[in-house]
Amino acid sequence: MSGHSKWSSIKHKKGAADARRGKIFSKLIKEITVAARLGGGDPDGNPRLRTAIAAGKAENMPKDNIERAIKKGTGELEGVSYEETNYEGYGPGGVAVLVDCLTDNKNRAVADVKYHFERNGGNLGEPGCVAWIFEKKGLLVIEKNKVDEEKLLDLALEAGAEDVREEETEFEVITDPSDFESVKKAIDDTQIPYTLAEVTMIPKNTVALEGKKAQQMFNLMQALEDNDDVSHVYANFDISDEVLEALS
Repeated sequence: MSGHSKWSSIKHKKGAADARRGKIFSKLIKEITVAARLGGGDPDGNPRLRTAIAAGKAENMPKDNIERAIKKGTGELEGVSYEETNYEGYGPGGVAVLVDCLTDNKNRAVADVKYHFERNGGNLGEPGCVAWIFEKKGLLVIEKNKVDEEKLLDLALEAGAEDVREEETEFEVITDPSDFESVKKAIDDTQIPYTLAEVTMIPKNTVALEGKKAQQMFNLMQALEDNDDVSHVYANFDISDEVLEALS
């Protein structure tokens, strides 16, 4: 499985911990606020907001929190103005890394991101240096022991998925971003459980890591994810399930 998928699955499992819930809610609220500001407060006509609300509900965010975030975005309530900014760089072993930020202070954000890269064996790059390695896709990750492969393949492709990939312990359902919601609904309707469902950036190739570089990459991802200004991190590392689980 791609490094991003592995990391997202581990992060999703960790997300249930109350100690991290405050940070998760904070980032989701930012995304809901910005989505509402850019595309309006009606989720039916704003796909980004619809996705952000779904992510909030998946983390059991209270309805009041979601509604307040939408109103701050549309200007009905006073709130902080967040800007979107993106950074690209290289992690240990030449791993490509994309970092999305939602911040009220770009100078702070870039200084923090640069620090995390340099502290963990990487370096910040120029705009465009690694973005070409990634494609925006819908992704659903389903554990192999939760579904029959043939049933999943037929269901996903009929619903409009581009591909179903078999990995070590899971299946990855890949969609065009515009087809993500319809494919997800088809899987929801059959009550097939998934560990991850999101529109994300999937790498076209991966870089295998082990030993010290695997540890550094894990530390870099953790540091970036823990930064309040960072909303998403994507990377094309490939670390075995056993090593990644041990590091986590």
